[in-house]
Amino acid sequence: MSFVLTEDQDMLRETAMAFVQGELPVSHLRALRDKGANGDDAATRKKLAELGFFGVIIPDEPGAETFGLVGLGQILEAQGRTLAATPLLQTALIAASALQLGGTPAQKAEWLPKIAAGEATFALALDESAHFSPYTIATEAERDGQGFTLNGLKKYVPDGHYADVFIVAARTFGEAGDRHGISLFLVPKGAKGVTVTALKTVDSHGAAHISFEDVHVADAALIGPADQGADILDPVLDRAAIGMSAEMLGSAQAAFDMTLDYLNNRKQFGQLIGSFQSLQHRAAKMFVELEMTRSCVAAALGAVDAGKADVAELASLAKAKAGELVHLVSNECVQMHGGIGMTDAAEPGFYMKRARVQEALYGSASWHRDRYARLNGF
Repeated sequence: MSFVLTEDQDMLRETAMAFVQGELPVSHLRALRDKGANGDDAATRKKLAELGFFGVIIPDEPGAETFGLVGLGQILEAQGRTLAATPLLQTALIAASALQLGGTPAQKAEWLPKIAAGEATFALALDESAHFSPYTIATEAERDGQGFTLNGLKKYVPDGHYADVFIVAARTFGEAGDRHGISLFLVPKGAKGVTVTALKTVDSHGAAHISFEDVHVADAALIGPADQGADILDPVLDRAAIGMSAEMLGSAQAAFDMTLDYLNNRKQFGQLIGSFQSLQHRAAKMFVELEMTRSCVAAALGAVDAGKADVAELASLAKAKAGELVHLVSNECVQMHGGIGMTDAAEPGFYMKRARVQEALYGSASWHRDRYARLNGF
């Protein structure tokens, strides 16, 4: 498997890096936080749409080539470097993938062009407990003769506080914990019975609890066959984990670069602190972990585009490694900056807080290590 970007993908990467550094530095996130925007940034969404970033995996016409998940991964890594709060993961990756994998021709025709144009934002309403558990779905979707009626509560839905449409995982058969019996529905934010409770999150990106009380949806809202939503949800969550891993790689790289710069400029006892061997060892460990994770993420991104059979294994490998990496580097970034690293005036704390959310979304490192073992027969 080649880890080398094509010329077009490399140009996309350079464009994304230049954009986030010029338009979305950490100071931009700080400004959003200070004015209470909670990650909701319509102006940035417009700019992302103008750059075509929402349509990176959506072909202009059936069968046309795209930048693929490898291309989108470069954009997600770029936004991770500056902790940019955008709907790209939820809308351009998760929603686009769900529609491409399971949507009807009518759903694709209606929503994919709107996603590509940045005209509609989505959020995956999945989790119902404090921890990631994709089959622990108790939200009910009962047949009512002319569609389905949804009742339940979804917790901590990223982008849920401003998304236009929710992709809701609900149970049409069986009990919570069963893989069979899960169905996916498209539910507009303004549907009667939908209540959005915005959350102020530690990473300043925002999220929401979403409740559904006797929410009626037509049969046309169903993505894929009833009771078989897990067959769509599983590969979508693999892609979500891979995309998040790419973002985490970017965050870890930026935190490492910031730390290295500090080590090479901060003097103590008349010496650069980067000359202290114990700190050199810690920096070397971070560098090695960064390079290993970069390979894991590249392999997972490429496997999706190539249609490999081991995407699930590579997704869990990438997310586990990226989770361990971003935890390590964000901690070291704060610690090696010393007292200044603990202040809100400095940037290390922003990376640590975002890292804690990234680690948990779409499965922790321990969750994915366990899954990787199970996929390999252990």
